[in-house]
Amino acid sequence: MKSLLEKNNIMKYLYIVVLLIFTACKKDIKKETVKVVEHSRVDYLPYYNDETFTPHWLTPNTEEEKAFHKIPGFSLTNQLGETVTQKTFENKIYITDFFFTTCPGICPKMTGNMAKIQEEFKNDKDVLLLSHSVMPSTDSVSVLKAYAKNNNVIANKWHLVTGSRHDIYTLGRDHYFVESDLGEEKSIEDFLHTENFLLIDKNKHIRGIYNGLNRASMAQLIIDIKALKKES
Repeated sequence: MKSLLEKNNIMKYLYIVVLLIFTACKKDIKKETVKVVEHSRVDYLPYYNDETFTPHWLTPNTEEEKAFHKIPGFSLTNQLGETVTQKTFENKIYITDFFFTTCPGICPKMTGNMAKIQEEFKNDKDVLLLSHSVMPSTDSVSVLKAYAKNNNVIANKWHLVTGSRHDIYTLGRDHYFVESDLGEEKSIEDFLHTENFLLIDKNKHIRGIYNGLNRASMAQLIIDIKALKKES
């Protein structure tokens, strides 16, 4: 009887040992899998140059990259009445969108998500935000200033800009490519309205497009901004 009991104890001990070894192996496999995923990420964010947003994989600081599509110069006015140009964003990464202050639909959520980006990078001097009014005739400096105050916009961190409708719409459609109506030509009279956010690097290249209403897309934007900072 004693011999049988000893055998049972030995079997239980062996079972526990095998179980521990199997569990340890599973943990090692999981760790190895994570390592593979981490090392499989691309070296650089892609570049974009048209409304199809087909990614172009360029190496920064090459002649090809230097000749690639860039956001051209502009002159607009922010909520403080200050002139905003490409000089404002010199050697800066910035996130841009298009909105209007009286928008009852998508704009409040877009503004809320832009505010989260502001909060994430509020102490980072390399990252700025730029929101263009698509109704500049009504979104005057004073209106933008009140909107900025109501939405906790940090001055000189997040620029809400107004200006010529022609200039803003040309920037949006022909240079930022924010509208996704492929193949449909639009005139200056057609209203520009989009939920897209764009990520612009220090050399004025478009490096990402994101749905400004989508939580997962906003999380990806934050990740990409941090990746772009390392690249710079």
